[in-house]
Amino acid sequence: MIFHGWRIVAAAFVILFTAYGAQYCFGVFFTALIEEFRWSRASLAGAFSLYVFGYCVSGFPAGRLSDTLGPRRVIAAGGLLLGGAMIAMATVHALWQPYVFYGVVAALGMGTAYVPCNATVVKWFSARRGLAMGLANTGASAGTFVLPPVAQLTVSGLGWRGAYVVFGLVVLVVVNAVAPLMRRDPASLGLHPDGAPEPPPAASESGGGLPLGAAVRRGTFWLLGAAYTATWLPVFIPLVHLVPFARDLGHPPLAAATAVSALGAGALVGRLVMGWISDRLGRRPTIAVSMLLQAAAFLAFTAAHDLPTLYATAFLFGYSYGAITTLFPAIVGDFFGHAHAGTLVGFLFMLAGSISAWGPLAAGAAYDATGSYHRAFVLSAGCNVVAFGLMLACRPAERAG
Repeated sequence: MIFHGWRIVAAAFVILFTAYGAQYCFGVFFTALIEEFRWSRASLAGAFSLYVFGYCVSGFPAGRLSDTLGPRRVIAAGGLLLGGAMIAMATVHALWQPYVFYGVVAALGMGTAYVPCNATVVKWFSARRGLAMGLANTGASAGTFVLPPVAQLTVSGLGWRGAYVVFGLVVLVVVNAVAPLMRRDPASLGLHPDGAPEPPPAASESGGGLPLGAAVRRGTFWLLGAAYTATWLPVFIPLVHLVPFARDLGHPPLAAATAVSALGAGALVGRLVMGWISDRLGRRPTIAVSMLLQAAAFLAFTAAHDLPTLYATAFLFGYSYGAITTLFPAIVGDFFGHAHAGTLVGFLFMLAGSISAWGPLAAGAAYDATGSYHRAFVLSAGCNVVAFGLMLACRPAERAG
């Protein structure tokens, strides 16, 4: 009989495919909006920065609600908000509207995707946690790979307003159809993590993990937060600016959108491969290597001009980005236990992710001032070198179960 946890993984895959795939089509719509309204890149990127801040901050209460109420209702409510916000984007005619529809409403909806899905998968697995997280999060990567070219084709056929309506309806229907399949933890079905006949020894000894109040008194908790803040500060820059960057290099719209697909393909491979490796070599060294790879990708963007080089660089960035985002909830579960994983992951996601909101805005401002993304890419590489050092300083001595 198939362990029910793998059904949770499948449901999380579909939710993350839909939500993240739609999210990372923003670069396609970004270009269409800039061309129609002639707004500056920094001004429109500010709406995405507000969105990142909002969905990262809302990840904390979403995680707490997922721990207490269960993930099903939380994720379903988010699907309504995210889908409704994308439909509302079809009515945009002034700059303040993306800030409200996308920066606020969509952010609240998206906040109920990453943290509840990942925190729930963490609770269902222990020995195979890295693999399970990798499989679940390939949904986000697959969505990033598949949907941007679809969005470009839809924009070409229906216009950006019609495309927003289509994407909003898909998000609303799919997320709410799959959300009821998410179950809080194995105990809710009389099971144990990994389908084992008894709970893992560490979980038995610790009662399942540390609550937030105890975790914040551990130095490792703040080192993890600092490491993820450093690596996530620039992480949304390619996800917003890659399409206009490719267009600046003279590549046609569909080829530019396909660069995001290359990023998604890299993230898909990175989540699977590095998740599997982390179960064998350890979470900390695997994440640290991924941070160095991300630094290398940002430096490579400064020299990428032709399409093969651009696609290869986007793939490398996606590989490292996918690995880091997948292993973040897993290492939190490793160090502090799974019982309060939603709250702990949500808190660190709020801390690191809200600061990362400045990345796309700063990159847009740098482009408006200099006509180039070179400075933004170099500084982004530096942030990941700092993150690498901080991650190496983390020690699992304070593991709670």
